[in-house]
Amino acid sequence: MALICHSHKIETNLLTKQPLGDMVIETGFKSSQYARIMKKMTIANIAELVGVSKATVSRVLNGYPHVRPEVRERVQRMIEETGFQPNNVARLLASDRSNMIGLIIPTGPHEVFTDPYFPVLTQGISQVANQNDQTLALFLVGSEQEVLDTIHKVIATGLLDGLIVTADIRDHLFIPQLSECGLPFVMIGRPTDPDGINFIDVDNLGGAFMATEHLIKLGYHRIGTVTAEENAPSLDRFEGYQQALKQYDLPFYPELAAIGDYSLQSGYDAAMKLIPHRPEAIFVASDTMALGTLRALKEAGLRVPEDVGVVGFDDLPPAVQADPQLTTIRQPIKRIGQMAVETLIENIADPDRPLRQVYLPNELIVRASCGARRLSQAEL
Repeated sequence: MALICHSHKIETNLLTKQPLGDMVIETGFKSSQYARIMKKMTIANIAELVGVSKATVSRVLNGYPHVRPEVRERVQRMIEETGFQPNNVARLLASDRSNMIGLIIPTGPHEVFTDPYFPVLTQGISQVANQNDQTLALFLVGSEQEVLDTIHKVIATGLLDGLIVTADIRDHLFIPQLSECGLPFVMIGRPTDPDGINFIDVDNLGGAFMATEHLIKLGYHRIGTVTAEENAPSLDRFEGYQQALKQYDLPFYPELAAIGDYSLQSGYDAAMKLIPHRPEAIFVASDTMALGTLRALKEAGLRVPEDVGVVGFDDLPPAVQADPQLTTIRQPIKRIGQMAVETLIENIADPDRPLRQVYLPNELIVRASCGARRLSQAEL
């Protein structure tokens, strides 16, 4: 399995390739070039002109054998006459699949390489890609324009057989383009509008409910949260926290909810906003933010769990290195990546396969930060 890493700088006009070991970093894609390309014919236009379905046009574009010769000929003729993505068509009609899939992570390189979540996720993705002789192209994109430019480039060049995209609150901007072009893709994390989209996720709502319920059963009442608004799974975790409070007839205090962005620093900043309101416990929507929360509590002179209990979400490797060790919700991050590739490969082979929308189960991992062990020892 080879890895190609793409990092985009929109202000650069020329496409440059800089070898770095086994990795090639591509920078500088002009959005105006892709805008002109995207104004050309679409798959829907071709399908309407020929009188076939979009799925049939997609199968012809991707070289699938199960298309009647006369239909294939009509589609190819129309593609040639309209000039629909000629580079893509020429490649796909002249050869087999590229055996290259893409992974788009809508966040900057700094976040990807400092958040322990992404190495675990990409390990699962690369493992299955390697087993299936797939080259993995990694696209790290931060701004909204970079996301759109990357999607345009992937569609226009036709170098990839399919895409995996991690969930992002801006997914409504690019999912319609991916659906329209016929390129197989799978989302990691529930998209904002999941209708007709393949995705692999965990039960974020149920996991957050489990974490908050655990704190409630330990006797905490003023339970705060450090949440996020990065994507639909983030919103699900906040909803699970609120549902647990409601089910146990505990009030939701708006001042006990602070928003982060999954980074350690945001967890620290959010906790600092909560501390003056004296929470008894805090559910944090990611382990990375929880580590920042632990640091904030320590700097404020508060002991964990004696003064404030803390529960995270992820069960990343640093959770057991924290002081105290972090109680958290374990999600099968590596398995999520593996299933995403498996689903994508199946979808590439058969575009008409049934939709796959998976919620994997979570597990509560009890360590010292919630106070459960201290409570158990006191009861003894």
